[in-house]
Amino acid sequence: MKTKASSGTGPSQRQLRVGELVRHALSDVLSRGDIPDPALSKVLITVPEVRMSPDLKIATCFVMPLGGKDTKAAIDALASNAKLLRGEIARRLELKFVPELRFRIDTSFEEGARIDALLRSPDVARDLDHDDNNENDEDDQP
Repeated sequence: MKTKASSGTGPSQRQLRVGELVRHALSDVLSRGDIPDPALSKVLITVPEVRMSPDLKIATCFVMPLGGKDTKAAIDALASNAKLLRGEIARRLELKFVPELRFRIDTSFEEGARIDALLRSPDVARDLDHDDNNENDEDDQP
């Protein structure tokens, strides 16, 4: 039986499952406003992803304030309330060890918009049209 995952593989099933549990619990805490910090009560924060370390001791939480404004202030407020958030998550989950929470800005929406803009650029459209014409020419030959 294999004891360690190879370095080229992604997260284990257990990491994914615990990450989803932490994400749901954190989203629940933030949406209910259980944290008495005025900086957090002013903004709605979404939690699109939580990545767990292989030993499940560290949870990297990717967050984004609604509207994408004041991201630095939101990260600072979450980091300063990390212990309180960890305690709230501990009450909601039955885990042997509650992971340490680290917060990062989620850039997946910006990355998706950048890739979409690249795909819609005239250079890519020209290349796609050129490839379509070559396929049609090959289909016409016997």
